[in-house]
Amino acid sequence: MVIDLLGHPFMQRALIAAFVTGLAAPVIGTYLVQRRLALLGDGLGHVAVTGVAIGLLTGFAPTWTAVVVAVLGAVAIEVIRERGSTSGDLALALLFYGGLAGGVMITGLAGQSAARLNQYLFGSITSISLSDIWFTIGLAALILLVGVGLLPQLFSVAQDQDFARVAGLDVRAYNLLVAVLAAVTVTIAMRTVGLLLVSALMIVPVAASQQLARSFRATVVGAVLVGAGAAVGGLLLSAYVSVRHDVSVAPGPTIVLLALACFVATWPLGAWLRHRARLREPFPEGAVAPLEATDHDNHDHGPACGHLAVPHDDHVDYVHDGHRHARHGEHYDEH
Repeated sequence: MVIDLLGHPFMQRALIAAFVTGLAAPVIGTYLVQRRLALLGDGLGHVAVTGVAIGLLTGFAPTWTAVVVAVLGAVAIEVIRERGSTSGDLALALLFYGGLAGGVMITGLAGQSAARLNQYLFGSITSISLSDIWFTIGLAALILLVGVGLLPQLFSVAQDQDFARVAGLDVRAYNLLVAVLAAVTVTIAMRTVGLLLVSALMIVPVAASQQLARSFRATVVGAVLVGAGAAVGGLLLSAYVSVRHDVSVAPGPTIVLLALACFVATWPLGAWLRHRARLREPFPEGAVAPLEATDHDNHDHGPACGHLAVPHDDHVDYVHDGHRHARHGEHYDEH
């Protein structure tokens, strides 16, 4: 059974790769979601196909050539977006079509079969080598170090670029950094879930974590937990189903489907928690515009006076329907 499989070196390498990939991918995915660039991982994944094909053609390690080409693609799309010569969506579309078409064409020129390319398109985590493991661990550690260590700066740039500029941050440099880290994440995850599904491992855990988290930092922590759990759980589940029913279940799609199941499970709970929060705070801060004082006859107010309650700070005068009021503690008095 699965316990017996865990004794094999290839399964141990696969578990390590799944775990570190599940940790690293959602960290960068959180910043992409914050910047509304959830599909950037897909675009870079398609560009990385060209990098893999170049490696197959030249004889270099496809993983390294994929890193180089994906990073160049990430820099290109950030330059295009910053200069405003075309929209971000159009730039992503160019990456989608050009990267995938170029990869397929170069793979044919290299004399490689489609099955070889499929290992990178849909993942082949059980065939990962020891050198690939060290490569994955090294890049994942870099992503975690930068993504967590620069969390305040990267969040500020992702949330409000104008404020970040006023605060003295180099917005261009940080945007390029996130794009490059996204490209690196794509390449380390391509053997786990495949280039066509890599964006799901970056984004879906973030979407699940957002249902329950109340802060950006909590979202990052929750996304990392969901990502690592889905990666390891999906690998074990695919192995169990394959052995138990004598079928071939790919780990990559199983990992993604398990992450989606986490989102489906957290969404109702998140909706209920948000509903409870609205009941506790029916008047969010800043939702009520300030009222100007006017001269009018005062009268006593109470539950039966017919005027709606307006939230305001204690001991601060306000006017409603032409009457000036002041709130002291938990009751309304004539003021």
